[in-house]
Amino acid sequence: MNHFLEIAAQLESHELDAILLTGEADRFYASGFHSAGTDGVALVTRKKAYYFTDSRYIEAAGRRVQGAEIREIGPGRGYAVLLEEIITSQRIRRLGFEDAYMTVQDHERYRKALPCDLVPATELLLRLRSVKDEEELDAMVAAQRIAEKALEGILEEIRPGVAEREIAARLQYLMLHFGAENMSFDPIVVSGPNGSLPHGVPGERAIQNGEFVTMDFGCVYHGYCSDMTRTVAVGFATEEMQRIYHLVLNAQEAGIAAARAGVTGREVDGAARAVISAAGYGSFFGHSFGHGVGVEIHEQPNASPMNDQALPAGAVISAEPGIYLPGKMGVRIEDVILLTETGCKNLTRAPKELLIL
Repeated sequence: MNHFLEIAAQLESHELDAILLTGEADRFYASGFHSAGTDGVALVTRKKAYYFTDSRYIEAAGRRVQGAEIREIGPGRGYAVLLEEIITSQRIRRLGFEDAYMTVQDHERYRKALPCDLVPATELLLRLRSVKDEEELDAMVAAQRIAEKALEGILEEIRPGVAEREIAARLQYLMLHFGAENMSFDPIVVSGPNGSLPHGVPGERAIQNGEFVTMDFGCVYHGYCSDMTRTVAVGFATEEMQRIYHLVLNAQEAGIAAARAGVTGREVDGAARAVISAAGYGSFFGHSFGHGVGVEIHEQPNASPMNDQALPAGAVISAEPGIYLPGKMGVRIEDVILLTETGCKNLTRAPKELLIL
């Protein structure tokens, strides 16, 4: 799986002769090959693609990278030297770069070494990445199924006395056991009053009867992320807990019902937010309804109050409203959905009715 041709096809309309990819996520998106951090560079011209890396990755790149010429860097022949040779030979004048990712230091180094103009071009990649093809969707669905299997397993282990940190560790183990390559992010597991922390860090707090446990987690499969959140009650759920849970669920369903290609992120967010606000809890829902998911766990497009742009068909976004009562409790429910011209498809299969363990 790679996207060299799709990237090359966009260069002319962006008035670019080529684009330089140094960021880990865009480099993977282009090549389908993962090398850590800054250990690789891709160059896509209108007619040809190149992938540069060092001796640690050169054999693996040769096996995985298709549709590009692979070259090895070495002493005296670093990335800038190899790039300069191609840029000179192909008379590249306008070279796009990832202005949202490249450091100032790297930009200055390339600016001095390369005989061309460096042109900000992050948006080109972000727009391409926001629309998923069938291979990408297959990977994302597989990652989602792995996370759901982990959820099934962890529900058997949640009981009074078990620490948040234990649950987080077991979730990671289970996802790796079921085939994950990595975590999409460090799992969030918060219980009782810690539930009011949307991105709380799992600690030593022991789960107790009569409180919620919120678990936000996901994994990476074939380079693509899954993301989901489930909130469960332990022992029993008070009337207030049940009311808050079903309010969040109703808000999520309203947002999902509004989600389709062509509507703005603000409209999708607003559909869910209206449900929570009407019940008097608007001030306790501070984050957006959702964000794009793909190679990175947070990418374009966003279903947020700030996004007045139309959402594209083929985008995958999270659907995750929540209510957070400081020092008392929190509830978040999250699925990931695929936007279509007529609506959306929920890629998440895990049940959402209130579970009392």
